[in-house]
Amino acid sequence: MGGSSYDVLRKQARSLENEIDLKLVAFSKIGAGSGGGGSGGLGGVDTSPLLGEHVFDSLSEEIEQMLEKLSSLNESMSDLPASGAAAMHTLQRHREILQGYRQEFNKICANHTMRIEREELLRGSGLATSSGSPSISGLNRREMYLKESGHLNSASHVVNDQINIAIETRDHLHAQRQAFKRAADPLLTISPIDSHLIFQRINIKKTTRIRLIWGAVFGFLGVVIGFCVILLLLYAFN
Repeated sequence: MGGSSYDVLRKQARSLENEIDLKLVAFSKIGAGSGGGGSGGLGGVDTSPLLGEHVFDSLSEEIEQMLEKLSSLNESMSDLPASGAAAMHTLQRHREILQGYRQEFNKICANHTMRIEREELLRGSGLATSSGSPSISGLNRREMYLKESGHLNSASHVVNDQINIAIETRDHLHAQRQAFKRAADPLLTISPIDSHLIFQRINIKKTTRIRLIWGAVFGFLGVVIGFCVILLLLYAFN
């Protein structure tokens, strides 16, 4: 009886796993906003993104219920008495499949949320459809991508302009530095002959100034000595 119950549960689990697999394929198409008309595991329902969020939400709820049912089947199989290593391996395989389905389901939900947030952001920038519908047609999608590409190109041009301005500023500062360096050392730009003449004139001016100073000193001393001699002579005669 136990083996028969285990076989029944295992068949139910396999059948449910196949259904979940088909649902996840359709769910992935809706979450990515792609796919056209046709059944696609949805019983002839159109899976285009123009259907809105209600299709995604209803299918999400359905898959969650199927995952919970599959989890219950796995628990029921684990509660049965162990019937060998093969049965334990099969049960472990069913658990791994369930875990993989949950991970895939969560990944599709996360990607769908990111896509919706991106579209909301683009619509907030004035790129919504003219009808005011929350969905976006293929033409409007291409327009959004083209405009976004244009914004990126504009930003790239602005960055390039700033780099060019920085390079020109650097070259200008370098030229100013060279000019200040030449102005601070003007003798480097004078020929040897001109330099010799300049130094000669400087020495002549320095010698003339020294001679004038000593001439004034000696003249003053001569006046003082002469005055003293006159005083002595007057004192001697008186």
